[in-house]
Amino acid sequence: MVQMIKKQIGSHMLDIHWLNTFVTLAKLEHFGKTAIKLHMTQPNVSLHIKQLEKSTHVKLIERNPFRLTQAGARLLQSAQNTLMELQTCQADLNAINDLSQGTLTLAASDIISRLLLISPFQSFKKEYPGIDLSLLNTTSAQAADLVKSAKADLGFVIAQKESQPLHFTELHQVKWCALGNGLKEEPTLILLGHDTRTRDLIDLALPSLQLPSYRVMEVGSVDAQIDWAEAGFGVAIVPAFSLHPKLNLQTTITPLPDFPTTSLGYIVRQNQVLSRAIKQLLHWVAEEIQRSQHRA
Repeated sequence: MVQMIKKQIGSHMLDIHWLNTFVTLAKLEHFGKTAIKLHMTQPNVSLHIKQLEKSTHVKLIERNPFRLTQAGARLLQSAQNTLMELQTCQADLNAINDLSQGTLTLAASDIISRLLLISPFQSFKKEYPGIDLSLLNTTSAQAADLVKSAKADLGFVIAQKESQPLHFTELHQVKWCALGNGLKEEPTLILLGHDTRTRDLIDLALPSLQLPSYRVMEVGSVDAQIDWAEAGFGVAIVPAFSLHPKLNLQTTITPLPDFPTTSLGYIVRQNQVLSRAIKQLLHWVAEEIQRSQHRA
């Protein structure tokens, strides 16, 4: 499963921490930023690179200006693969052992985490107190990258139809609605959020509204969309389930049946072993989705 965590080169070994520092530096191209990212001092970042170059007997980077040498570029590819395999291996071993202590990392957009994950997380912490449950608040696209690299064990996403190396399981069919009284205004101001992949999905669907003219303004979150629409400033295009917890909305809610129905679900790596704890969490999330539909 894992080639070699430390590779023999002559009489030296490549330390996994050196490789991680090297990969991070290659991405950020800055020693100071790498130190901050890895919670290290800048001299230690330099020391890791020097130790790596000493072990490999080759120059890996040019410093002024920063660039990888040919050898550095080759090592980067191997190092990325090695680190990913190590993370994947550890995740699978944890699952096989029915992890009761350690860390479980999830990635989800803000709207999913706040509306659908809070109650399941509370149940999880009660049932598995020894597991440190971590949530990466991100977008669906970023969640996919985190799961691919095994930096997240599970990702909750909207409209993510990924092929290898990810597997998508649908939990809920997402329907869209318009919140606001300004659909008849010209031009209509459409409010879109960042955390539901709305630009990917809705740009192609907006013509179905048959608006004479419209313009788009992006805001940070679904809550911001709703607040702006309630204030009479534009029309928010949001998933219908995001309005279920909202009480006493003053503006008009218009279902959008002609918008393409999209999917909310979770992604894991292909052939990933799911622990008993993850399966139980997914069960609680499915129950929360059912409750949200009944509240609607």
